Amino acid sequence: MIFRTVFAILLSLLLLGAAGGPLSAQAQQAPAGAVPETNGSIDYSAWQSDAQRAETLIEAGIASTAFLTNLRGNLVGWRARFLAAQGANASRIETIQAQITALGAPPAEGASEPATIAERRTELAAQLAEAQVPRVTATEAFNRANGLIGEIDAILAARQARALLERDPAPINPLNWGSALAALGDVVVVVNREIEGKFAEHRRLNQSPWDRLPFAGVLALVALALMTRSRFFVGRWTDRLQRQVSVRKGRIALAFLVSLLQVLLPITGLILLGVAVATVDVLGRAGTALLTAGIGVFVSVFSALWLAGRLFPANEDSPGALGTPTDLRPALRRAVVTIGVFLGLGGLAETFSTLDAVPLVSRGVFVLPVYLGLAWGFYRLAALLRRVRRAELAARAVDSDDGTSDAGFAGRTITVIGQALRLVAIAGPILAAAGYLNLTGAIMTPTATTLGLIGLILALQAPVRDLYSILSGKTYDESAQALLPVLVNLLLIVGLFPVVALTWGMRPEQLGEFYDRLSAGFQVGDTRITPGIVLAVVLVFTIGLFATRLLQGALRSTVLPRTRMDVGARNAVTSGIGYVGIALAAVIAITTAGIDLTALGVVLGALSVGIGFGLQNVVNNFVSGIILLIERPISEGDWIEVGPTMGIVKAISVRSTTIETFDKTDVIVPNADLIAGTVTNWTRGNTIGRAVVLVGVAYGSDTRHVQKVLLEIARGHPDVAKYPEPGVDFLGFGADSLDFRVRMILRDINKLVAVKTEVHHQIAERFKAEGIEIPFRQRDIWLRNPEALHALAEPVARTAPPEKDQPA
Repeated sequence: MIFRTVFAILLSLLLLGAAGGPLSAQAQQAPAGAVPETNGSIDYSAWQSDAQRAETLIEAGIASTAFLTNLRGNLVGWRARFLAAQGANASRIETIQAQITALGAPPAEGASEPATIAERRTELAAQLAEAQVPRVTATEAFNRANGLIGEIDAILAARQARALLERDPAPINPLNWGSALAALGDVVVVVNREIEGKFAEHRRLNQSPWDRLPFAGVLALVALALMTRSRFFVGRWTDRLQRQVSVRKGRIALAFLVSLLQVLLPITGLILLGVAVATVDVLGRAGTALLTAGIGVFVSVFSALWLAGRLFPANEDSPGALGTPTDLRPALRRAVVTIGVFLGLGGLAETFSTLDAVPLVSRGVFVLPVYLGLAWGFYRLAALLRRVRRAELAARAVDSDDGTSDAGFAGRTITVIGQALRLVAIAGPILAAAGYLNLTGAIMTPTATTLGLIGLILALQAPVRDLYSILSGKTYDESAQALLPVLVNLLLIVGLFPVVALTWGMRPEQLGEFYDRLSAGFQVGDTRITPGIVLAVVLVFTIGLFATRLLQGALRSTVLPRTRMDVGARNAVTSGIGYVGIALAAVIAITTAGIDLTALGVVLGALSVGIGFGLQNVVNNFVSGIILLIERPISEGDWIEVGPTMGIVKAISVRSTTIETFDKTDVIVPNADLIAGTVTNWTRGNTIGRAVVLVGVAYGSDTRHVQKVLLEIARGHPDVAKYPEPGVDFLGFGADSLDFRVRMILRDINKLVAVKTEVHHQIAERFKAEGIEIPFRQRDIWLRNPEALHALAEPVARTAPPEKDQPA
């Protein structure tokens, strides 16, 4: 199905290119009636003649479509020449404008300037006007040619619309059925007459077609073998490869390539069959047309069989497209093949209807059954897609915690495609039955082809992921979550847009016009932005970005580690070079493409107000990040404390800083908070820090003995520095204890928690051994008048009910 359409389009383009090659060359080199260009000049007299002739034909509106198409090609050639001529004398004009600018601003009204300068300004103005004449003339001619092309496109589009809305005799009218049955016999008679004529021609030339029969028979046998048996053997090979996908990477892509033989080999057989018939040379024009259409039917069928097998494989272990359940795959395969069969029969019916022996009233009788079959295939496929969608929603509801399901992009796409298929399945046969055969064909045939293209994109997803897994070293499941395969599929979709446009009735001239306008670009000030310029900007920027990353890697791994800079300084230098390199790459890319940065400056100036109001926080954080990288109050690897957050600095970017807390949680802190707020850097400069331990003892303890014990514990820890030596302070008399403070200088502040923990253990152990009590908080309650409470409790005791185990 899809291959039949693609091959037909490519063959048509090839034939058009072969037939229209001289015309195209003429349009590009010398239009009809024009004098060949010399030294890059344009014969505007020839252009005036062609333009006036085109205007006369357009105004009359009686020229044929083929003639208007050729005329349009001539005008396109002129327009391309005028577009190229608009850049004539660009360097000379730029030089003269620079000279005029060097003379300074012209004098104000009523003022004067030196005669020499005024004379020179007048002379340069005349030179500038003369240098701009070719550009102005080419621009005027370009606009005229472009307008004439637009008028011809409007005429051709109107004719195409009228052809679509033409109404043929209704095929449901029984009066037309008899002529259709008679046409069948007439075609048989015509084909038989042509065969007899071929034999008579061979006899006149003393030739016998039977002499070529052995060679044709061999070709026919090979063709039949390829058509009947190749799909079976290739299918077994493909299944064997797909069962070995877990052995090593690349099996999915290889299986896909091998599966293409299920289409290529039968089509090769069909071609050989056609060659065999052509070798015998017994068919005339009608027989050859019917044979070609019949081959097209088989091409469509084989393509549909391959596509159905790739999307909905019979092997239950192989994943199906769209996550289709295995129980729906056979029905989906039958629906796809049904569409392919009737798509091929549609081409055969249209070919049969165009034969001279078939009257116009019989066309609908032959075409309507084909459209009914296509409609049935569309409706069946839509119903199956709806069941697939329901199965997906049910699976999502089971997997979700709250029992709800989320409709993804693929699910919504399936829903839209199903609704469109149902609409086409209903509207198509109705229009065909009413006689609007051209409109029906313009809707149903492109719909089937578009379905084939969508199926091809879906079938390519698995091999693309497999190839990406080979290149990236990732697993197939990881590749399914990567971005690059999605971008490749997107490029495939964009690349198939021209095929879809041609399928839906877009004329090749319109497609060429679209690409011409796209390649011409658009004007921004004095600069024309074209796809080539955009590609050059992207390419140069990519090269600059790659060079910047390469320089950063060399500095980070080779140069900076050999300097005396610490890790934070090295990271700051590397990050700064990265920002500068990206900025330089952008500037170089823009200037290399010839884009004037003054226009960009105007745009940035206009955006500065919006940046000042709407992006002030972003700019504030960006500037703060630059300050952090320059002043380096903190560096990566530092242990800092910002408000309630304490942890290790993991990364410093231009907008925020990432801090990893001690419970392995990443906290994103805006850079402005680090600049404007209070930050404690525990490890800045060195790792020496102080640890403080507070402890209380019971009243009545020997305070000097407690101080001595605490000092021994602090001095005995191996991570506590000897100088400055640790100290113990008697803080005072607390509400529940005598309070002491132990001060220790640590060689590595990163061990603070471990040192304090060990000191706490030793304090508990030594205090227990020394008989020193660590008190806990307690409270004594004194009642000032307890006799009042006794007086209140006596009445309550007398009125209380007796207990159950005592008599009343």
